[in-house]
Amino acid sequence: MPTTVKTKNLFDPGVAEQVKQRIDRLSSTSERQWGTMTAPQALAHCAIALEWAVGERAPDQMPVARLLGRLIKPLVFKDDAPMKRNSPTAKSLLIADTHELTTERQRLHGMIDRFVSGGPARCTTQPHSFFGPLTPHEWATLMYKHLDHHLRQFGV
Repeated sequence: MPTTVKTKNLFDPGVAEQVKQRIDRLSSTSERQWGTMTAPQALAHCAIALEWAVGERAPDQMPVARLLGRLIKPLVFKDDAPMKRNSPTAKSLLIADTHELTTERQRLHGMIDRFVSGGPARCTTQPHSFFGPLTPHEWATLMYKHLDHHLRQFGV
């Protein structure tokens, strides 16, 4: 009988609280360990991804990338392994302009709270631009992994 692996996900209020505490440890002097975004840009980037997950923004359509995403999807969702450094991102998630840390921190906290309180019923049914169709649990797992990825990027 196959066993199911329980992965960390953003529907878990305890996990969400841990993520918010890590976000609070970011400062304007937090140095990135990879990538090009500043800490405020990374928070803005993560807030937009959560807007995708709750259906407030439509994910980009990237049909060619989705073919690769379908192959990688089982590897990403099988366990709690973190996302790889410098993972590719959709163009609409790229943040190049200047953002203010406190403002983006508050915005991201609000998006996390909306995601958690909305639960599975509030998740989008739109397919992810890279992975294609996702269940609410997969969205919650991906949102946790994405946030964790960017928090690790800044050492928190």
